[in-house]
Amino acid sequence: MQGTWQQTARHFGEYAVFRVLLFIVQCLPHRTAFALADALAWLICQLPPRWNRYSVAAENLRTAFGAELPDAEVQRLFFGMWRHLFRMVCEMVQLPRRFRLADCAEVLTFEGREQCVRAILEGRPVLFLSGHFGNWEISVATFGHFGFPSAVVARDLDNPWLHRWFQRFRESTGNQLVSKAGAGAEVSDVLQRGGMASLLCDQDAGRSGVFVDFFGRPASTFKSIALLALQYNALVVVGGAWRLPAEQQRTARWVRFCLTTEAVLDPQHYQTEDAIERLTQDFTAALERLIRKAPEQYFWVHRRWKTPVGARRRRGG
Repeated sequence: MQGTWQQTARHFGEYAVFRVLLFIVQCLPHRTAFALADALAWLICQLPPRWNRYSVAAENLRTAFGAELPDAEVQRLFFGMWRHLFRMVCEMVQLPRRFRLADCAEVLTFEGREQCVRAILEGRPVLFLSGHFGNWEISVATFGHFGFPSAVVARDLDNPWLHRWFQRFRESTGNQLVSKAGAGAEVSDVLQRGGMASLLCDQDAGRSGVFVDFFGRPASTFKSIALLALQYNALVVVGGAWRLPAEQQRTARWVRFCLTTEAVLDPQHYQTEDAIERLTQDFTAALERLIRKAPEQYFWVHRRWKTPVGARRRRGG
C-alpha cells in the first residue's frame, strides 16, 4: 500500500511540474521557447557520454553514414538531434493553440500531396507509416484537421495523468488513440471498416521480426504492418512532417513544416511468396529516404539495430 501511495504521489508531482512548464511554454513566443530548447540541448551535450547517450548515437550515425563520418559531423548531428527533440516538445505544447485548420496554409508546405490524397480518396483502408523523425504529432493533427482522422497507435505512458493529457491532445483533432499493447485487434477492426491507422515503423522487433536493410544494415522489423496491409488490401503511405530550415522560418508567425509523402505502396503489387519481406523492405527504404532529408531530426539514440541477424538463427537452430 505504501508503495502505491508513493507511486501516486510521484506521478502527481510529475504531472504538476509538467502543467507548470506547459503553462510557461504556451505563453512564450515560439522563438523564445526555441531559445530555451536550444540551451537545454547544449547542456545535455555537455554531460558525460554515458548520461546523454552520445556513444549510442555516434555508433548509429556511423552505421548509417559510414565509419569515416568525422567526429565534428557526429557532434553536429548529435546536438541537432537534442535541439530537435526539445523544440518538438515546445511545438507539441503550443500546437493546440497555434495549429488549427486556418493555420495549415501558413504552417505547412507539401511534398507528394497528390499521391497522398489519391490514396485517401481511393476508398480502401490506409496505413500511415512514419518513424522517430520530425514531428509526428503535426502529421496526425493535419489529417485530423482536414477531416481524415486515424487510429494512432502509441505506447501507454506510465504516468496516468500524463497519459490522459496526451490522449486528449491527440484526440482533439478527431484522431483515436490506440494502445500499442494489443493494438492488433483494434487496428484490424479499423482497417476492416475501411479506415486509417497511423503508426511508427522503425522499432526493433526482436527475434521474431523480419530483417531488412535500413541505412545498409539489417534491422529487425515487425512483420505485422505488411501482414495487415496484405490481409486488408490497405494502401501503405510512408511520410512525415519535418521542420523546414532556418532560412524558411524567419517570417513565420509560428513554425513551418514540410509534410512529405515519400511513398505510397499498394499491397496488390506484392503477391509473391516473399511479399512480407519485400513490402517491409520497401517501406523501410522509403523511411530512410525521408530521414536523409533532415538527419538531425531523427532519434539517433533509438536502438534500431539492437537485434543482430544471428539472433533469429539461434532461435530456429
